[in-house]
Amino acid sequence: MKMGLSDVVHVLLVSFPGQGHVNPLLRLGKWLAAEGMLVTFCTTEAWGKQMRDIVPEEAVGIGEGLLRLECFKDGWSEDEDARREDLEQYLPQLEKAGKEALPSIINRHAQQGTPVACVINNPFIPWVSDVAETLSLPSAMLWVQSCASFSAYYHYHRQLLPFPSEAQPHLDVQLPCMPLLTHEQIPSFLHPSTPEPFLRRAILGQFSNLEKPFCILMDTFQELEPQVVEYMSNICPIKTVGPLFKATDSSVRVLLRGDFLKTDHSIMDWLHSKEPSSVVYISFGSVVHLKQEQVDEIGHGLLDSGLSFLWVMNPPHKRTRKNAHVLPYRFADKSGKKGKVVQWCPQEQVLGHPSVACFVTHCGWNSSMEALSFGVPLVAFPQWGDQVTNAKYLVDVFQVGVRMCRGEAANELIQRDEVKRCLLEATVGGPIKHNALKFKAAAEAAVAPTGSSHKNIQAFVDQLRKIGTSMPINAPSVNPPSFPT
Repeated sequence: MKMGLSDVVHVLLVSFPGQGHVNPLLRLGKWLAAEGMLVTFCTTEAWGKQMRDIVPEEAVGIGEGLLRLECFKDGWSEDEDARREDLEQYLPQLEKAGKEALPSIINRHAQQGTPVACVINNPFIPWVSDVAETLSLPSAMLWVQSCASFSAYYHYHRQLLPFPSEAQPHLDVQLPCMPLLTHEQIPSFLHPSTPEPFLRRAILGQFSNLEKPFCILMDTFQELEPQVVEYMSNICPIKTVGPLFKATDSSVRVLLRGDFLKTDHSIMDWLHSKEPSSVVYISFGSVVHLKQEQVDEIGHGLLDSGLSFLWVMNPPHKRTRKNAHVLPYRFADKSGKKGKVVQWCPQEQVLGHPSVACFVTHCGWNSSMEALSFGVPLVAFPQWGDQVTNAKYLVDVFQVGVRMCRGEAANELIQRDEVKRCLLEATVGGPIKHNALKFKAAAEAAVAPTGSSHKNIQAFVDQLRKIGTSMPINAPSVNPPSFPT
């Protein structure tokens, strides 16, 4: 018998409009849908137009449940994309528009007989918890960074420990159940010299609202960060549910993979032609933009290493007004069939390919989790934010990689000889590869039916079902709340 929309628990997922936020929340949505939930994924219209080929507006079956897309307007016209790049301007506008739109969306679903049982948001949009509370709805939050970074932000916000300040900019920080972090290894937004103080305010806004979510889901797993997860779980209602991209079966991932560009099959064909553990994969994510001088040194280091490589070189968005990178003179001729430079690639498929030997990465948490889950050694090239903290863990704690740089704040040019050294060290196997494979096994075990993350998501689903069964099918309409400006 076909399942009706009114027969299932309805969960509303509200995402900040950014790929590093959308992808993990969409993965959570797929898992909840596979467990029998009706999941409505909600983000801004500007991002929704990129997602409609991935997530339809009409509910589609995922496992035992359903998933669909719904968007709201952020109050700015389509030709104001340049303003959206300025988060200091955009975040307050997004909050204003979201606080007006979400109550109407929730009210309409109630009138249609599919009342929302729970609202889940991710970082940068803590006001979603305010909307839920005002409408007397339970809320949860998906934290898309490590538990170690969560602890750093928590202790900074509560002023529980001294952090670097204008008076003491080089202060080291000893957080509970964590290694000592130097001033360069704490999340850079917490440093007094950060050029992005508005991002610190945006993230810490979630910590001001930390009492409102009844559950904080984390895209990490217990066995990866056991001490800090246990410590912070005694303070906050944390459930580790990662790695989310491995949490649903392959058929679901193919159907709704969360990527915004189509797969280039020539990339996979090129990887198929290479020997096992012979290719260096290089990608610095969708936001990091290196100086041209650094790109030159990386290029020469690659050539000097003699290794095969796949290099993702994202063109800068025209709104940023940054110059596109140029490869060193005769780079393509010198690399020949050993190298391939592309503007985008299906990262999960690439990291899972047997020809990949190591991953040169900016150490964003999504990329870090994917590499750990595939057992791929890393070359850490962090820039800012939580990347510098992730690099500390990847190199010194997990011991799955080598450090190439210390972050953007260090303002250093990594020379080609150092690039070559790091690449060769990361590709020889040995202890680094052994440790990487150990975490791959641990990640797979965490999302298996008896694993820690699987048990946590089951417990969360049970909570949602209890909430859902206590709600009337035709919930009363709600009046749009008023919020202070």
